[in-house]
This record gives sequence, C-alpha cells and structure tokens, in this order.
Amino acid sequence: MRLSVIGCGYLGAVHAASMAHLGHEVIGIDVDRRKIEALRAGRAPFYEPGLPELLTEVGATGRLTFSDDMADAAGADVHFICVGTPQVHGEFRADLTYVNSAVASLRPYLRSGDVVAGKSTVPVGTAEAIAEALRDTGAVVAWNPEFLREGFAVADTLHPDRLVYGLPTDGDGEPTAEGSKARAVLDEVYATPLSEDIPLVVTDYATAQLVKVAANSFLATKISFINAMAELCEATGADVTRLADAIGYDARIGRRFLNAGLGFGGGCLPKDIRAFMARAGELGVSDALSFLREVDSINMRRRVRMVDLAREVCDGSIVGKRIAVLGAAFKPDSDDVRDSPALSVAAQMQLQGAHVTVTDPQAVDNARAKWPDLRFAATALEAAQDADVVLLATEWSEYRELEPDALAGVVAHTRILDGRNVLEPARWRAAGWTYRALGRP
Repeated sequence: MRLSVIGCGYLGAVHAASMAHLGHEVIGIDVDRRKIEALRAGRAPFYEPGLPELLTEVGATGRLTFSDDMADAAGADVHFICVGTPQVHGEFRADLTYVNSAVASLRPYLRSGDVVAGKSTVPVGTAEAIAEALRDTGAVVAWNPEFLREGFAVADTLHPDRLVYGLPTDGDGEPTAEGSKARAVLDEVYATPLSEDIPLVVTDYATAQLVKVAANSFLATKISFINAMAELCEATGADVTRLADAIGYDARIGRRFLNAGLGFGGGCLPKDIRAFMARAGELGVSDALSFLREVDSINMRRRVRMVDLAREVCDGSIVGKRIAVLGAAFKPDSDDVRDSPALSVAAQMQLQGAHVTVTDPQAVDNARAKWPDLRFAATALEAAQDADVVLLATEWSEYRELEPDALAGVVAHTRILDGRNVLEPARWRAAGWTYRALGRP
C-alpha cells in the first residue's frame, strides 16, 4: 500500500520506517527541513535503539522517502497523523495546533475513500471534529493510537502488544459502512502484526481516543503509588524495595513499574495526564480524575525530596558542594530530556548553590541546550571528579554496573544517592560508601 506519515518526529519517523519495513511504500512529511534532510540521509534526528539500522535497511529498498511538501502525500491510501500535541504553556490542556495544521494542509490532497488515521494522542472529541471537517472530501477518519515506549519504539511498532481502531459507528456501536471499509484498509496495513495474533480492539472514536491517556494515567498512578509508599517508608524505617517485592507477588498488582525513585517524566506521561484532567473539566466530570492531581503532585515531590536528601548527606548544606549527576535523559535508552526528573533535580541543586556536573551517554547535547549553565562531562568518572556526592538519576546500564572502587578513586567524598533504587546497597557500603536512596533506611 502507499502510505503517508504526517509529522516525522519521534512517533512519525519510527512509524514511517517500520511501515516501509513491512513492505509498504511510505512518504514521510514534515515542515522541518533539517529533520527531513537527516532522514533522507538515513540519520535518525533523535536517539532510538534500532532506528538507524532500520532507516538504512528500508532506505536501500526505495520504499521510504521524505519530503517537506504536503503535495507529495497525494495518492496515498492511508495518511497517518503523527504530529505532536504538547501541553499549552501555562495550562494543562493539550495544544492541537499541529494536528489542526496537519489536517488543514492535507485536506486539498484527499480523495474519496482515503483513510486519515490519527496516531497522535489527543483529547477525546478531536477525531469527531476532524471527521466533520473532512466530511465533504469523502475521506474516512479512523483513530489508531500509538503505544510506543522510548527505547523500544521499533519493536513496539513492528510487534505491538495490541492494535486499536477507532471507527465511525452506528447507533448500536457497530462500524458503519465507511467504518468497515476503513477497517479493511487498516487490516491490510497491519497484515503482518495481525498474522502474529496481535490483539485487535475495534471500537468507536471516543473509546479509541481514551485508550492511550487511560493507559498512561494508570501507569502514572502505579508509579506514584509506590513513591507515596516510599514517603511512608522513610517515616517508619521500612524498605520500599522489599515492600514492592512483597506486594508485587500479588497477581492482581504485579511487580512491574513498582520501582520507587525520582518518578516519571518525558514527553508523554506528565503532559498526557494533565491534558486528561483538563479535558475532563471541559466535559464537566473533573471529579472523576481529581486523583490525578495527587498523582502529579507525588511525582513532583520526589524531585524535591532528592534535593533534600543531597543536603542531608552533605551535612545540611549543598552550597558550594560539587555534585555529580549521572543521567540527564528522563529514562535510559533515550536522549529525551523533556520533563526529565534527572535534569530537574540537577537544575534545582545548581540554583541552590551547588556546583553540578551532569553526564549522560546520549542526552548531553539536549540537556546543554535546555540548561546551558550546568556543567557537563562525557563520562561518569569525569563527572565525579572531586565530587562531594554522586547522584544516579537515570538508570543507564553503565551506571548500574559502575565499580564502587573505581568511582571512589576520583571523588572527594564517597557518598552516593541512588535515585532509581537500582544499586546494591551492601556492595557499595562494603566498599566504604555512604549509600542513600528514596524510601530505604
């Protein structure tokens, strides 16, 4: 099939390359010419494991091209909308500027029967509005939310854990005739994953738009729950990691994502739960999601608590202290520093008078652009030179595997803060380190 992918950022670039890998002819469209030139050259404009290799592979087939001219999308059977929906500055609601602009620019090139498949995370009601706006073109709108995890995006696209189609439905909730045609087209797009017995949920517009934000809200709630337990553990002397192990054996709960620490960040979870709350308020059901305000609050408190913990191990003051922060990305296997807990803590400590040096395997350039006043280093050992305290803030494997003796050879004081609860306390303490972590005695 011939597909267009509108928006070649994190979501769109991965989706375009993956669809070409599945055998489709794909044209990626973006207004950022530098991004398009990089993708044409087979270079990923961001760090994502496996994407450079995939771009090289599909580039050689001729099935994947990129353009900054929307006219080149004409003739595609399916147009995937993959643009960003950032948080409105100073508000909780999602900014739909890029979605609306993409749809308006695409409109002149649509034919009757074309499928416009939204993948962007949008407030419920957006798909319905787009369908109404495109009604006279004869194109059919479907909502096909994405469920990518940074660091695993290629695998999540080629082998998703589920597919969701939001289609036009009749009064009984069944797809209309045009909805059934759109389903058949999407089934052809995803024929390979569907042949692997990937679960498929076919539903209405509203449900499809709620799936991603509901999933992200549940995940954020689970993470904040264990971080709330960490606060109680600190007050009682309990160990939050043992607590998580114990409750994680309950099949109704599970152990995954019960890791106390600095909390969540990135370009999805924080802004998605805030936009979800804002949309609930617009719909008159704000009380239904009032708990998400506390979820957000718990998450942000973890960052403040980490600064307090640094102050505690530095004898009551971080003014003038040298602090090494290992990690700048919001999670490992990414160069994304949007709403990064690691970078937030580093910046807070710098503003409070500490001399902070940050390192990260992939995110130093992005972090420097955001916080140019911070110092940056290429390696953990370089960042930790003469440090009064070391903070592990992003759980990259190279930081988890650091040798306590090697690090002890460069620091001024052997004090380590485990912001992700991934180090072995006994091992570090045996090597002479003062070890502290959130939620542990």
